Amino acid sequence: MRIIHWLIWIVVLLIICSGCYGHEAKSKEEDLLRVKSQAEHPSKKVILILVDSLMYQSIDKGLQQNKLPALKYLIDHGQYYKDLVSSFPTMSVTIDSSLITGTYPDQHRVPGLIWYSAKDKKVINYGTGPMEILKHGVDPVLSNAMIHLNRDHLSAQTLTIYEQLNTVGLKSGSINGLIYRGTVEHTLNIPEWIKGPTSLPGELIVKGPDFLSLGSFSNPLEGIKKMPDSLTKRMGFNNEYAVESVKYLVRNNKLPDFLYVYLPDLDQELHKKGPSVIDGVIKTDKQVQSILNAFGSFKEALDQAIIMIAGDSGMSTILPDSKHPVIDLPQVLHQYAILGPGAEATSATDIALAVNETMAYVYKLNTKDSLKQIADILKEETRIDFISWKEAGWIHVVEAGTAKEFTYKPNGKITDSYGQTWTIGSNPDVLDLHINKDLNTLKYREYPDALKRLYGALNSHEGDFLVVSAKQGYELSGQSSPTHKGGGGHGALHRVESLVPLIISGTTDKPDHTRIVDLKSYILRLLTKPLGKSEKTN
Repeated sequence: MRIIHWLIWIVVLLIICSGCYGHEAKSKEEDLLRVKSQAEHPSKKVILILVDSLMYQSIDKGLQQNKLPALKYLIDHGQYYKDLVSSFPTMSVTIDSSLITGTYPDQHRVPGLIWYSAKDKKVINYGTGPMEILKHGVDPVLSNAMIHLNRDHLSAQTLTIYEQLNTVGLKSGSINGLIYRGTVEHTLNIPEWIKGPTSLPGELIVKGPDFLSLGSFSNPLEGIKKMPDSLTKRMGFNNEYAVESVKYLVRNNKLPDFLYVYLPDLDQELHKKGPSVIDGVIKTDKQVQSILNAFGSFKEALDQAIIMIAGDSGMSTILPDSKHPVIDLPQVLHQYAILGPGAEATSATDIALAVNETMAYVYKLNTKDSLKQIADILKEETRIDFISWKEAGWIHVVEAGTAKEFTYKPNGKITDSYGQTWTIGSNPDVLDLHINKDLNTLKYREYPDALKRLYGALNSHEGDFLVVSAKQGYELSGQSSPTHKGGGGHGALHRVESLVPLIISGTTDKPDHTRIVDLKSYILRLLTKPLGKSEKTN
């Protein structure tokens, strides 16, 4: 997740520019007054802890070394899945939108961490990296992340879990969640040293769940508890802040019926050091242990609540610099006039790029070449995995380095493992699909839920564009994209970046499917069904 990284850079830049610091925070006492769930509600509370870039391989390694006591207890007393399918592209804002709305991008309309808006004729960037932010402009990046993401870009036609819980009289909360739209008004306080050099107002009125904590911008515990939300603590966008918030709610009997908690720190370590390092997972386990102990003991935690811990995306190991892991898209597409960072497209602009690490959108603007012709150029780059686009109701997928092309569309005789039906063309091996012609079924292998996830990305926003996915070990680059040579990256469709762990403790009720897009309906079911005898006694 890149937003945590760029916040530090933006803050430092703005302090230098404005020469001032500090703001007067307003009390958020009303959050604590309205957040407590109703005592007569018949089901357990649910706490969902999303750990950015948590991978099951790291959990298994830590368990083998007996270094994860909290996660081991939850696994031993619950359910442990290693095949929770992420959204696509595997980037935080899109994944969180899928989690909170229960839909893929074709419905929630948040295509990625960076994408091109045909309406605005500009690239929308929520914060990909320091250099790209500076070139796109600090003001539009902050405005996109803090104002437009939840208010304008996330589809109003798709209900969030917070909105849906409100309709049935249940309380909800979000701690540092990127997607938080709900029904209750909150005020985000913007410091002077951010407000001064940007167009942001001193206060932003937003709608969220009953309890909304968003670092120092919205701290419901202001004046009640000293929180780690200083500049050196990334303004509260850290694990410690989130964990301390949960512990306060538990100890003071203020837990809402549903609480979403976002832990970002692990992602930074893995991007720098690669996915094989488990130090961050060990630290996360200690933080989970402190949450469980806030209930009194591990056992009491599961008596009182259903605890869910999930990753959001996996991460590939990016090859070292000597292996040439970065695919320079402007160089590959050098014959086209490419939209510059922060610029507005004109009649002279041929294409635009929106690079989401190991995945990218390539937009056809004013070039006379077709999407297929642009794809033909890209497929010569053997470090690319595949290129895809939609045309006349069909999805086309071309395997780079070969002449193989696969086509498909929704609805048909072939049913996948999620009950979705498809019409399938030739060369399904391009997406490593196993087709059983006798039963008219298909199984996903290298690319989990590939047909629906790719369809979701290609129908996530307006425009004529390609989806480009890199092979494992490689990442894509635009004119100023951050790269992670020798570290880790995600964004693509393949297994290692798509399958994440899910731990569920405190209930024997199982999810219908193990996909992030299905968690919303599962949580709603847990919250609206009466407790059975086994849950009451645990």
